Amino acid sequence: MSPPVGLTALADTDLVGQVARVLTQAVVNGQLAPGAKVVEAGIARELGISRAPVREAARLLEQQGLLVSHPRRGFFVRKLEAGDIDEIYDLRICVECHAAVLAAKNLTPANRDALRRQIDVLHKTAELEDHARQVEEDYRFHRMIVEMAGSQRLLKVFDDLSSELRMVIGLIGRLYDDPHRIAQTHEALLDVLEQGDPDIIAARFDYHIGAAWREVGKLVREIPTSTNGVAT
Repeated sequence: MSPPVGLTALADTDLVGQVARVLTQAVVNGQLAPGAKVVEAGIARELGISRAPVREAARLLEQQGLLVSHPRRGFFVRKLEAGDIDEIYDLRICVECHAAVLAAKNLTPANRDALRRQIDVLHKTAELEDHARQVEEDYRFHRMIVEMAGSQRLLKVFDDLSSELRMVIGLIGRLYDDPHRIAQTHEALLDVLEQGDPDIIAARFDYHIGAAWREVGKLVREIPTSTNGVAT
C-alpha cells in the first residue's frame, strides 16, 4: 500500500475537475515531486472516491503537460528538462509581452486597483510563508493582465500553459531568500502598465520573465540528470 500524500476528501460534485485541481496543487506544493508516480488507488482512497475520476483527471493533466504516462506503469509527475524550460519561457514572453501592451490600452481605475490589490495579496502570502499559495497568487496576477488584454484566444494560450507555469513559478519562489521580493518585482510591472508606453512595457515584461528564465534554467541545469526536474 502506497503512503498517503496528504490530500483532503472531496464532495461528490465535478469530481474530475476537483481531482485535477487537487493533483495540480499537490505538484506545485511538493506533495507529489517530479518523477513521482500517481498511485490511482491510493489517491482515490485519500480523496474518498473511486479510481475512475482519478484516472480521468490524470489524463486531463497529461494533456496539459503536468503528468506523463507510461504503458503498463501508469502516470507520473513530469520532470521538466532544460529544453522544456526554454520552450515554456520563450512562449510565455511572446504571450505576456503582447498581452501587457494590449492590457495597458484597456487599463481603467478599477482593473488597475485590482492589480494593486493582487500585489498586496502577494505581500500578505509572503508574510504567511505559504509557498503554494504564493505560487497561485503569482500566477493569478499574470493571468489578470492577460485577461485584461481582451483576447480570448490569447487567454486560452496562456491557460494551456497554466500547469507548467505553476510548476515553474513554484521554482521561482525558491530563488529569493525574501519572499517579499516576488511581490516587489510585480510592482514594477504595474508601474509600466500605468505609464502606457508600449516599448517600455514590452521591455519590462521581457526583462521580468527573462530574468526568471535565466535563473530557473540555471537551477535545472545544475540538477543531476538522474533526478532532473523542477522541484516545487
